[in-house]
Amino acid sequence: MSNAIHFLNTGAGDCIILESNNHFAMIDCAEDTEYPADKPHLKVKGYENEILDYLLKNCADESGKVNLDFVLGTHAHSDHIGGFDTIISDARINVGKAYLKPYDDKDTFIYERVRWDNDIVYSQMKNALESRGVPIVESFEKKQIMLGEFKLTFINGERKKHIFKYGENVNSVGVILEFRDFRAYFAGDMNNKALDETRYTKYIGRVDLLKVGHHGYPYSTTAGFLKKLMPKYAVVCNSEKRIYPHIKFKLKNISKSKIYCTVDSNGVKVVLGDGVKLIENIM
Repeated sequence: MSNAIHFLNTGAGDCIILESNNHFAMIDCAEDTEYPADKPHLKVKGYENEILDYLLKNCADESGKVNLDFVLGTHAHSDHIGGFDTIISDARINVGKAYLKPYDDKDTFIYERVRWDNDIVYSQMKNALESRGVPIVESFEKKQIMLGEFKLTFINGERKKHIFKYGENVNSVGVILEFRDFRAYFAGDMNNKALDETRYTKYIGRVDLLKVGHHGYPYSTTAGFLKKLMPKYAVVCNSEKRIYPHIKFKLKNISKSKIYCTVDSNGVKVVLGDGVKLIENIM
């Protein structure tokens, strides 16, 4: 039985596949190729086809079907949930349950409402789930579930309203993964603008692996956060050249983490068993 974490190469976007004892789940689904006609600046590379191909080649059963126990959309940004409608709508993919917090444009600041397509990608994902009859869980703060041998805990799993409009990243869900004596934390795009890193640091505790928040960009991965988590491995869903220098400095000098970038590594697979093995070039 295989136990592994697959970090796909989806540019500066997240797509993580969890695998434990023939159970599979997916956290985020990277950027999509669609864009609103009135927002041509959002015409960027999408990764739906690459993700679908990877699922079918690596996660399908003997009948060619992929059964995902659950999918999680960490927050309503297209580089995290844009590809979900394509994956969910494919007849070869079965989804047991979805964790997706509600989204309301009024909760975000005006730049996102005008420039980005949060409401559209959220609606596309939700509509695809409803069309396939997939149950949607909208509130799941500190909910714990099992995926094979993996124990998973969701944090920041409730929609919060803030006096100040920080943007959708403050609503990003984080996931703690525990397997035997191995611990990992997937930070999504969680940042510390609303003090979420500070609030959850003690609850997360020490980890062996950190999926670095917000692709290595500012406002995430504070020094205090790293001092508490002290990850041996840091996976960044991005290329190394796009990580901000002060984030890279903290990873190398505070936690002394070994950094893996999904773009430069062409995907990273973390194989868990008697030890921890990281495999690059999985795509």
